[in-house]
Amino acid sequence: MKHLILYNQSYLLADKDWKQITIYKKSEEEAKILLLQAFYTHAVQRHIIQLHSSLIDFQGKGILFLGPSGIGKTTQAELWSKYRGAKIINGDIVFVQEKETEFLGWGSPWHGSSPYCENANVPVKALIVLKQAKGNSIRKLEGFEKVKEVSGNVFYPQWLENGIELCLKTLDHLLSGTDVYELSCLPDEDAVNLLEQVVFCNDAKKD
Repeated sequence: MKHLILYNQSYLLADKDWKQITIYKKSEEEAKILLLQAFYTHAVQRHIIQLHSSLIDFQGKGILFLGPSGIGKTTQAELWSKYRGAKIINGDIVFVQEKETEFLGWGSPWHGSSPYCENANVPVKALIVLKQAKGNSIRKLEGFEKVKEVSGNVFYPQWLENGIELCLKTLDHLLSGTDVYELSCLPDEDAVNLLEQVVFCNDAKKD
């Protein structure tokens, strides 16, 4: 075995190519984390990155809410489900895959403290960086600020020799072709209305 990953009192052993993996677990929760790392090792080599976010499917278009724990990612997803009938695919851990003409947001069995973990995917429409505030406002992010805000919510497979490089390459492509907004908001319907108006206004004009 070539690789060793420790997590609390559990550990993972893998061969050189990560094709043969053995997990020695102290608990089911620790085993799930190690299994996630094993999965991500292969996923990142297939142009897939892992984001700390919630993902909704609104009329066939994916919206990712990004931010640290407690910022309101699941809350905003639930507001869209309540007021717009959106489907919540995952509430905490989302995988985004680069395809030839689009990026797909994927649900997964891993979902943190959120109960939402659908086996589904949706083309990504926009990334929404959440900020808590006393009112609702939104602005589009560009340049370095865009990179900084999103990259802080990406999981980097540091245990993989070229994992960070692979991750950053896919992230660069994602940010080059996807709009990113900062939504300072309250947990109310007005936040949904504001985001819908800004993100989907061009679609409405086309129709």
